[in-house]
Amino acid sequence: MVEILKFVYALILFLSIIVSTSSAPLMLKPCITDKDCPKHRGVNGKCRKGYCVGVGRNY
Repeated sequence: MVEILKFVYALILFLSIIVSTSSAPLMLKPCITDKDCPKHRGVNGKCRKGYCVGVGRNY
């Protein structure tokens, strides 16, 4: 029983890391203006030094 709980706990931690880093493709997209960057999961995309970066949250 304890082994199953440890496995479930480790699985939840692993999945949370994957979900929290899912906005990484937002940073790899080249851009010219802020309008070229998508809004991804409530985060504004801004063009900085030719690439999109996530800045702030949409409220």
